[in-house]
Amino acid sequence: MTQGAPGTTSPAHDLSTPKAAGLAGVVFAVLLAAAMVLARISLPEGAGGEEVALAPGRRGELTTAVELIPFAGIAFLWFMGALRQHTGDAEDRFIATVFLGSGLVFVACLFGAVAAAATVLDADDPTGFGRHFAYTLLTTYGMRMAAVFVLATSTLGRKLGVLPRPLVLIGTVAGLVLLVVGSTLPWSELVFPAWALLISLYILRTARRNR
Repeated sequence: MTQGAPGTTSPAHDLSTPKAAGLAGVVFAVLLAAAMVLARISLPEGAGGEEVALAPGRRGELTTAVELIPFAGIAFLWFMGALRQHTGDAEDRFIATVFLGSGLVFVACLFGAVAAAATVLDADDPTGFGRHFAYTLLTTYGMRMAAVFVLATSTLGRKLGVLPRPLVLIGTVAGLVLLVVGSTLPWSELVFPAWALLISLYILRTARRNR
C-alpha cells in the first residue's frame, strides 16, 4: 500500500481501510448471527448433557451453522486487522494488545466450539459431550473474549476520537452484558454480532462521507 509523506496517510489508505473493515464486519455479523440462530433452533436448550438432543428434522440447520462459522471467523480476522491498521501509530499499545489478543482467542474458541458441535451430527455419539463442550466453550469463554474485544474497541474509539460517544456507550453496555450474563441468558450471544454490525455500518457511512 502506497504511503504519503512521513506522518501522513495516503488517500488510498484513508478510503480503502475503513471500507474493508466495514464490509468485513458486516459479513462477519451476518454469518455469525445466522449460525447462532440456526444452532439455537437445532439445539433449543443450548446447554449440554444427555438431556439435550438434536431437535427432530433440524440436522440440516445445524450442518449449515457449522459450515458458516469458518467463513465468519475469516471475516472477523479481516475486520480486526483492518481496524487495527486504521488506528496506525496513534493506537494505545496496551489497549491494542488486549484488542488483538482477545480477538484471536475469540476466533480460537469459535473454531473449537464448531469442531465440538460437529460431533452432534454423528449419530453414533449419544453422550451429549460434544454439545456440552461446544456450548461451554462458546458462551463461557468465547463470549467473554468477545466482551473484552468490544470493550477494548470502544476504549480505543474513545481515546482516538474515531467513535462517537453513543457508539462508545453502546459498546460498553454490550461488553458488560456479554461479560456478566453471556453464559446464562439465552440468545445473549447475539449481542456481539449486533454490535459488530452497528460498528461496521458506522465505518462504511463515515468512509462514504469522507469520500
